[in-house]
Amino acid sequence: MAPLDDQELNTAIQNAESLAWSVRGAAGRQLAGSDKIEDVADVIHRLLLDAQDTWVIQETAEALLERKDTIGLRHVLLAYSQAGTYDTVDQLGDALDCNPEWMTTQGADRLIKQYRELATDPDAGVRNEARQILAKLRPREEWARDSEADS
Repeated sequence: MAPLDDQELNTAIQNAESLAWSVRGAAGRQLAGSDKIEDVADVIHRLLLDAQDTWVIQETAEALLERKDTIGLRHVLLAYSQAGTYDTVDQLGDALDCNPEWMTTQGADRLIKQYRELATDPDAGVRNEARQILAKLRPREEWARDSEADS
């Protein structure tokens, strides 16, 4: 995605307040891909916790995870740690669990490294969510040993 200029960024911020779920979702996708993500963190956070439509949450979370960087993952974990409804928890959990990066060794290794980094995050919610996810994962060495034992 090409970087947003200031006018596009301002339009996306305004669209994040739209009554239309499709407009909010598109705004979430645009803002998540922005190179000024820290400047719009509060808007992204609101979209990740959208109380009116889970599609907005899904679009924003998926776009953040598509960045493949720690900052995008951190935003999703922060919202996940603060989610107040079952639908929001479910949608954010699905985005984290179904992240296509888990399907490749390189992607999974990158995610594990990012989760380890976020396990020491200053925010307790992010830190705890990262630690819980890591606790569910078996170390790659165990997977390799089990595969060799089955051969």
